[in-house]
Amino acid sequence: MLKFGLGRFYIPRGHRLDAERVYLQPPRYRDWHAWAGLRARSREFLAPWEPSWASDALTHAAYRRAMRQSALEWHTDASYGFHIFRRADHAFLGGLALRHVRRGVAQAASLGYWVGAEFANQGFMGEAVGALVPFAFDRLGLHRVEAACLPRNEASRRLLLKQGFKDEGLARAYLRINGAWEDHVLFAMLAEDRRG
Repeated sequence: MLKFGLGRFYIPRGHRLDAERVYLQPPRYRDWHAWAGLRARSREFLAPWEPSWASDALTHAAYRRAMRQSALEWHTDASYGFHIFRRADHAFLGGLALRHVRRGVAQAASLGYWVGAEFANQGFMGEAVGALVPFAFDRLGLHRVEAACLPRNEASRRLLLKQGFKDEGLARAYLRINGAWEDHVLFAMLAEDRRG
């Protein structure tokens, strides 16, 4: 449970999600060095798939603001962010989140994710998404998890399809990525689509 007081935010505890080679846990202030280092080393790799970075994107101040926002979003059921770590050595691998949680008649959220360049194409993100799906449906009670990727991002398309997401078509100029409005392929998984 989150606690708020005198401008201090506490990141939730007790939400670790485990897979075979990775584990997920909400971001912590002490993760900044690993997070900033991996993002800096992966900048060229990530830039084609992400919104443009702010000039202070990797600073400690920016990270602290993001942690405060993350705590608030957990508390208000708006978003659930996780960092991804390798179980063997606790190496920081990337992040993923269920964002834009919509309740009422929708019971849906949007999945976003990133992995550092040195850990790409090794199956880590697939395991992380696989660990997040039960959290989304069983613990949050969602009916639908959505995801989107650029049509040219073959690795992301393969990952989503392998995890059981269904291709729902193309959305024109869907998100502003790296300074330009880009088409995206939309994917979704429903609670009843889950395998096993």
